[in-house]
Amino acid sequence: MENKSISFIGGGRITKIFLTALKTKKIGFKQVSVMDTNPDVLKALSTTFPEIKTDINLNNNILGADLIFLAVHPPMIAETLEKAKATINPNAILISLAPKFTIEKMTALLGGFNRIVRLLPLASSIIGKGYNPVVFYKSIDKDSKDILTDIFNIFGHTLEVDEPKIEAYALIVAMGPTYLWFQYYKLIELAKNFGMDEKEAIDAVGNMLKATNETMFNSGLDKAAVIDLIPVKPIGENEAEILKIYDEKLNGLFQKIKP
Repeated sequence: MENKSISFIGGGRITKIFLTALKTKKIGFKQVSVMDTNPDVLKALSTTFPEIKTDINLNNNILGADLIFLAVHPPMIAETLEKAKATINPNAILISLAPKFTIEKMTALLGGFNRIVRLLPLASSIIGKGYNPVVFYKSIDKDSKDILTDIFNIFGHTLEVDEPKIEAYALIVAMGPTYLWFQYYKLIELAKNFGMDEKEAIDAVGNMLKATNETMFNSGLDKAAVIDLIPVKPIGENEAEILKIYDEKLNGLFQKIKP
């Protein structure tokens, strides 16, 4: 990796997640640059990652890198790519981390540049445990694909998928923890209210979750049989209401983010 330069357009959460994973695994690059229009964001990143170069503009450190991670929100992508198209390194590979914008659309915005990859990042990539779907455009040769896969595997398991499925993965895998985390933290809180200390509560919920996943996916039982293993369901009467929220919220959001 040390012969490659990388850059991030956008210094938000996912850039911090990726930089943290790289630092934890002690992965070095020839140069790491981050661009963000907010100087405070760059200052905070530089404090944690003093080795990076930062800028508020799309300069050559950013657009001249070998690997360019596009880490801005979808509303900013069109404007960003329009600004980048004149000076982007023609031999670079652009890795988009956003839903909604297809490779075809990004190629058009970049004036024909098509060395593009779409990678779906996950919060769990911060500990190298992501489950990251990726789409390699046909312009990406095998050697480049192998190099990229090695880098992406630093963030967790990488799986190649068809591009039309990226948004589905975004809803289910990338955003999935947000549907569950607040419930897990509530269980820890309740466990302490019921008499457990902090460590006991965390161990209890953590081990329950591991065992629950193992039972659901590795027991060989079907859905009905798994659910029937526990006869008492304290919030069972609210299940239909909860499922309705899932249907309404996630179907609505999927319609907004799909290309």
